[in-house]
Order: sequence, then structure tokens, then C-alpha cells
Amino acid sequence: MENVCGWIAQTAQSPARDRLRGTQQADWLIIGAGITGLSAAHSLAAMHPQSRIVVVDRQRAAQGASARNSGFVVAHENPVGDELIDRSGFADYQVDTSISRAASEEVRTLIARHRIDCDFRDSGYFFAVNDPDKLDHVEAKLQTLNAVGASAQFLEGEQLSRKLGTRHYQAGIWCGNGNGLLQPAKYVKGLLEALPANVKLYENTDITGLERTSKGRLRANGFGGSIEAKRVLVCLNAFVARSGIPDSGTFAMELSASLTRPLTDAEFRAIGSVEPWGVLSTRPLGATVRLTPDRRVMIRNTAEYRTKDLSLGDLAVRRQHHALGLQRRFPGLTEADIRYTWTGHLSASRSGQPYFSQVEQGLFAVAGCNGSGVARGSLWGRLLAELASGSSSPLLDAVMERAQPGWLPPRPFFDIGARIRMQLEAVRARTEI
Repeated sequence: MENVCGWIAQTAQSPARDRLRGTQQADWLIIGAGITGLSAAHSLAAMHPQSRIVVVDRQRAAQGASARNSGFVVAHENPVGDELIDRSGFADYQVDTSISRAASEEVRTLIARHRIDCDFRDSGYFFAVNDPDKLDHVEAKLQTLNAVGASAQFLEGEQLSRKLGTRHYQAGIWCGNGNGLLQPAKYVKGLLEALPANVKLYENTDITGLERTSKGRLRANGFGGSIEAKRVLVCLNAFVARSGIPDSGTFAMELSASLTRPLTDAEFRAIGSVEPWGVLSTRPLGATVRLTPDRRVMIRNTAEYRTKDLSLGDLAVRRQHHALGLQRRFPGLTEADIRYTWTGHLSASRSGQPYFSQVEQGLFAVAGCNGSGVARGSLWGRLLAELASGSSSPLLDAVMERAQPGWLPPRPFFDIGARIRMQLEAVRARTEI
């Protein structure tokens, strides 16, 4: 059993970059070389072409959580509860959607600007369920989505089965006009390889802390050296606390996923030779599933709050859970058909809103992607760079106004509460796993 991300395994690696050695000076330092950090680097390089910009990552760049997600480009979330049209939370949902649409457009802009080949499909995706009772208020959802600019259509029974090639899903809403799919490792690798000349990247460089120098600059200390910079952008999402920012109101969730071998021609014909698709569950712990352009099936049906990373033995158990989910959807597939199984982390908050802040003079940070890291990370990188550069815009103002992640109880009370909540959500989602 190995922890190997299928997206990364199918993406050619970029040449290795140096580790940080000695003492370095920079105008800007970005901690984290995922989607957010690389997006920030591109934006800073464009705004400050004469500045020296340094990016550091504790492992290989573009191979962390950003490359390990499910590849959904989110412009329109599934509206729930008070977010539905004519209810009290609809105005906030409109604002959040305007931000998400801008984030989705940011992905398209970066793909086009840097000519990134990442299997991008601008064809929407589905909110679909096995238990129709878990897709309630359908008409109100359709009205809500259409009111904020989405293209939404309800499908059920045979009509949905013909779209997905499986009878597992009984009801669903297809949502387009902004929602898309891509191969995340190829996307983040494309951002990495397009970095401008005034950006220097150090890999396998673990920053252990930040301190203020006597001249008012910030010094980032690592095991092999240090970097002094006028301004520092922390783009670590789930691991923002590693930089010494403990009160972000966000926490890490550990997810695991599997990717199968490609379906054979006969298997593909048997499911109707359907177009590639993506499905998100309407339940927080329901399965995320994709049929990729190369006919593989990806499934993510485990998400956990943990204080320790999964061991390989733990991951083997999750792989069995993935296999059961695959068999519910495609009975011909077994665990033997899984080629890759991996883990990754996302940054969550109690409110579903991010932490986006100037922490102190010269120090800026963002965290809390809440499962939408491809689009949000792409936008947040640019907006954080703009904030740190003293720029302003209505979009940046909207993001900062909505950036209220909510209060978290101190540990161990939060640990206990989070585990109980996750267990409850798993029970509620049992038909959708």
C-alpha cells in the first residue's frame, strides 16, 4: 500500500529546485507553493517587476494539497437552507456567488494566459443523490441558482442515468455557466512552470517561524537558512498555524481518494460512452466522484478531522471504503481496479468563510478554502497580493467583509466536538457514500 496521488503520478514532474541555504534578502516572501502561493507570485511579479520575490515550500512545489484535490472549479455552490431565494440568507449567497464566479473566471484567465494544458472542461457538474429525499426544495434551488447566473437543470431516473452511465444516482441538478472540471496537478504545475524570472523558488524548505528584525523586516527561519523580507504572504491554507498564526479560525480536514485504471472500450460502451462528468453530494460527507476524460473513475468518500495523519494501514482501510463506493456506482469495478490511493488536506472553517487578513505590519495570510481551493485559491492569491501592495477594489472589499471564519473552541473541546460532528454527518450521508 502506497500513498500515491493519481493526478500527480500522471503529470510529468518539473525539475527539482534548490533548498534554502544561508541568509537571503527579498522584497517579498511567499510561504507555500500551491495554487494560492503561485497565483500570488504571478500577481506580485506583474505589479512589482523590479522586486525580488521568493517562494518557499516545505516539500516539492505543486505537489501538496493543491495537486491532490478533486479538480472542481466552483462558481456556484449548492444553495441550502436560508440561502434559497426569498429567504434571509439569499443576499449573502448572492455576494458569495459573485466572489466564486470571479474565482472561477480567474482560473480560466490563468489557464489562457499561461497556456496550461490541464484537461479543463467548462461543462458544469452535478449535485446528485442516491436518496431523492436528500435533494429537497428542488424548485427553489433551481430558481436560486438561475437568479445568480447559473444554468441549472433537474434530472432524475433514466434521464440522469443516461448522463452518468450509472443507476446509482436517482436525482440531481446539473449546474453550469461557471462550474468546471480540471486535472489539478496539471493546473498547479502549469502555474509553477510559468513563474516569471523575478520569482525565486526554494523547495523542501520548512519554515519554522517568523520574527521581527531590528530594522522592522520579517525574518522567516528554516532549518537550512533564513529569508528577510519587507512583506510576507502566508499561503498555507490548512497549515497556516505552522507560520505562527494560531488564531485563524480554520482547521485541517484529512481526505482520501482513489483513482481507477481506465475503463476498457467494452466497459465504456456498456455505460453508454458518456461524456466526462463530476458529481458532488448534497451532504457534507457524501462522495465526490468523477469520470475523467481518460475514462478513469475517481472517488473521494472519506473526510475526517484528525490530530495525526493517516498511516498506510489506515489508508488501506479507506481504500476498501472507496472500493465499496465504486461498486455501488459501477458494479463491475473492484478494489483490484484501483490504481492510486492518496490523502490530502483541506482548510475548513466553522462558518464556511475564509480567514483573509493583514495579520500585522507586513504580514498577510489566507486560509479556509472549505473544499473550493482550485478557484478560491487562484483568486485569493491575486487578491492577497493586491492587499499587501496597498491596492483596493470592490471585489477585494467583498472578500474581506465576508472573511469571518467563526470562533473555534479551544482544544481539546474542539477536537471532541469536531469528531462527534463528523460521526453525525457520516450517518446522515450513509446512502451517499
